[in-house]
Amino acid sequence: MPLVVVGISVLILLFLMTKLKLNGFIALLLVAVGVALVEGVSVEKIPDVLAEGVGGQTGDTMLVVGLGAMVGRVMGDSGAAQRIANRLVDAFGLRFVQVAMVVTAMLIGVTMFYEVAFVIIVPVAFTLVRVTRKNLLWVGLPMSIALSTMHSFLPPHPGPTAVAATFHASVGHTLVYGLFFAVPFGALVALVWPRLPFIRKMNPTIPHGLVTERVFDEDEMPGTAWSLLVALCPVVLIAGAAVAKMAVSASNPVLPVVAFLGSAPIALLLTLLLAVWAFGPRIGRGLAEVSASCTSSAKAMAMILLVIGAGGAFKNVLVEAGTSDYIKDLTHSWPVSPILLAWLVAVILRIALGSATVAVVTAAGVVQPLLAGSGVHPELMVLAVSCGSIAFSHVNDPGFWMFKEYFNLSVLDAIKARTTYTTVLAVLGLGGVLAVEWTLDALAL
Repeated sequence: MPLVVVGISVLILLFLMTKLKLNGFIALLLVAVGVALVEGVSVEKIPDVLAEGVGGQTGDTMLVVGLGAMVGRVMGDSGAAQRIANRLVDAFGLRFVQVAMVVTAMLIGVTMFYEVAFVIIVPVAFTLVRVTRKNLLWVGLPMSIALSTMHSFLPPHPGPTAVAATFHASVGHTLVYGLFFAVPFGALVALVWPRLPFIRKMNPTIPHGLVTERVFDEDEMPGTAWSLLVALCPVVLIAGAAVAKMAVSASNPVLPVVAFLGSAPIALLLTLLLAVWAFGPRIGRGLAEVSASCTSSAKAMAMILLVIGAGGAFKNVLVEAGTSDYIKDLTHSWPVSPILLAWLVAVILRIALGSATVAVVTAAGVVQPLLAGSGVHPELMVLAVSCGSIAFSHVNDPGFWMFKEYFNLSVLDAIKARTTYTTVLAVLGLGGVLAVEWTLDALAL
């Protein structure tokens, strides 16, 4: 039974990494090979499945994570990240540094992928930790939770947008309905979770090499305007492209250029070039010194990218073994409401496969026939599937490994922190969808 195999493989992975202290990259590949053999994937095909999984995952994330890390390190080594951190502290005060991170993450995360927004904001979070001497999770966890909420719940992110097309739902209406509960629920969890006793017991250190350890004097840091300009450059480019895609006709000849400039890798590459000049020759630092910052960040990212890639291999083996098809056949005839079924199928697929994108697309295909004649607003079906896809992020989710490595956590601590908050967000999201459905039905009476 595929779900039993998934459960056993997760337990073996935890044993290898927690008890035997095996490197995460090696452990993930070993378990992926074992699952492939048990599920009947042909021996000669296994290397290609692993390579496809690693390539697909790192192809999506390597440019974003690599360029983002370089931008962050250049900003950190020049003092720009500390300048922004100081301004956030000045604006919100030390007591409300978490609120500052939530507001920043939500504003940036509305239109940006979790991974892209994460690598842009995390240098500021690291600097805030150094400046305020707060626990890393006290500052960083609210940021991650807010970004997860925006990325998973709302269009124009890829999962919700793809499902909106399946259900023929309005992307604009889906965004409006989702904002009603995504913002309050995301902020609530972001501010509560770091205060929980099992989180407060964790005290990870900032990973070496991702941020400078130097504390700058006031006159050594670049100005606020330039620091914010570089930090917000990818946000403006990516958000602008997302807005243009929704507001401009597809036949408009300018749209391909806007889409090119607003793609995450290009936006980050342009930002890196701007950062190299703005925090290099413009302020009297040589290009060799700035290039050294880029190189040091790349070295620090090597193992993180390997682990993320191995997580992609594990996920791809599960997909290749037909786990999603098994779950689709299992759940398509369950006698429950379309909204609840959409959410449940997405949750099960997320637990089994790790991929939120596969979960939302497959779940949408399962419940789409039930939408006709049900009277359910298609936008609510989109939100139900999207909310379910965030649940139970664990070891078969490459995003889990990114969270673990950046926050320098053990596997068990990462499960305690991330798996719990993603599951609570999914449950609260379902409640929000049902509340919006009740409100719309009441207004229609």
